[in-house]
Amino acid sequence: MTRYIRHAAAFCGLLLTALLLNAGRVQILQAPAYDDNPANRRQSIARYGQPRGDILVGGDPITGSKDTGGRLRYERTYLDGPLYAPVTGFASQVYGSTLLEHAEDGILSGTDPMLSPFPLINDLTRARNPGGNVATTLNAAAQEAAYRGLGTRKGAVAALEPATGRVLALVSTPSYDPESLSGNATTVGRSWAQLNEDPSKPMLNRAALQTYPPGSTFKVVTAAAALDAGVVTDLDEPTDSPAPYTLPGTRTRLTNESDSCEDASLRVAFEWSCNTVFAKLGVDVGAEDMAATAEAFGFNDTGLRIPYAVSQSTFDSTVDRAQLALSSIGQYNTRATPLQMAMVAAAVANGGQVREPYLVERTTTAAGATVAAFGPRPVRQAMHPATAVRMRELMRNVVEEGTGTNAAIPGAMVGGKTGTAQHGIGNSGTPYAWFVSWAQGDRDLEPRVAVAVVVEDANANRGEITGGGVAAPIARAVMEAVLDS
Repeated sequence: MTRYIRHAAAFCGLLLTALLLNAGRVQILQAPAYDDNPANRRQSIARYGQPRGDILVGGDPITGSKDTGGRLRYERTYLDGPLYAPVTGFASQVYGSTLLEHAEDGILSGTDPMLSPFPLINDLTRARNPGGNVATTLNAAAQEAAYRGLGTRKGAVAALEPATGRVLALVSTPSYDPESLSGNATTVGRSWAQLNEDPSKPMLNRAALQTYPPGSTFKVVTAAAALDAGVVTDLDEPTDSPAPYTLPGTRTRLTNESDSCEDASLRVAFEWSCNTVFAKLGVDVGAEDMAATAEAFGFNDTGLRIPYAVSQSTFDSTVDRAQLALSSIGQYNTRATPLQMAMVAAAVANGGQVREPYLVERTTTAAGATVAAFGPRPVRQAMHPATAVRMRELMRNVVEEGTGTNAAIPGAMVGGKTGTAQHGIGNSGTPYAWFVSWAQGDRDLEPRVAVAVVVEDANANRGEITGGGVAAPIARAVMEAVLDS
């Protein structure tokens, strides 16, 4: 009898061993396949079963989580959603996530292994850490000034700290409320459809993901290239530039808005934005050197992330001389994001050095312990330091005496460059109004802010669109907000 009991016990032991081995196979070896199965809702239930971490501006949260009591329990909420939408993006239970919500999803959702002191134990137990927080570099006052300045107009603003590359403001209008895409109610689908069908594209991040012809603001790059190459050695020497200027190899004549551009010095040409002078300077510098200078500023960079990807700004080096002339005044197929043009202004303010922009200062656990800290990225020299000194002088002249007087701030040193970019078939579209600038307070040792503003308003009178008249006051408000912070 005892022998039968031993046999039965051994058989039961074998069955138990087989059961444990099979459970291990399912839970460990086959777990990824089950996790990725669309029919498995456990991942979603776990993901939304706890509050999401917050995105912070100046230490204060601009996001939150709402307990719905449903199976997908917590929905994302946003404070001043339209103001910060180009930064946060959205986190939707139906449509996924974008921008910072997507780039920092591991921290915010609690899945990043860096949030746990014992990540291997979490992997085995499938425990989930509380969502961590993402502290941004934004200046709340600058963000609000940019948003108010754009108002109901279509456009974008990007502001940087020149010495570090910290993003101080990133605004795009028209905007939208990301909270309208939170949850999984039927209203979310309607909001999604309305936002995608809206011809004004409110979900488009114009500050970092949309490129425009930069127009005359690109003359900052052309002037730097001409000075670095020795094509111009004296800011006040005549440039031997005919007005109008016939594009090389064509019969097309390029003209100016100003009457004082013929043979104008670089100082006068920059101050009054003479197309003929800068088109000829670009040709004299040559496509190779022009492209090299543009790329040193950040053009043609396919890998820029802040941490989400930024659209590539482009300067074509495979152009003929006539196309090069137009490219050198920010036309033809030269394209730039507002963030890229803020980098151009920041390079001038920072002694010719470019710091790649970054938007996240640090990430933390829910308890506030630092997970990762970020700072200035490696520097790149866009122009000789002596060239940067002369470029700062030229940009100051624009604000003090030229087309950018609307950007002047009492008691501060301000440099700028206006731009009015043509576009559309035969340049039939309403021009884009640009302004790029930097500012230094009277007690500051170095410039504290660089700004780029673009306004694209299809409802405006074509004759009323100018960088100095439309975009410069917005830039001034943003710079004042930073200097007063």
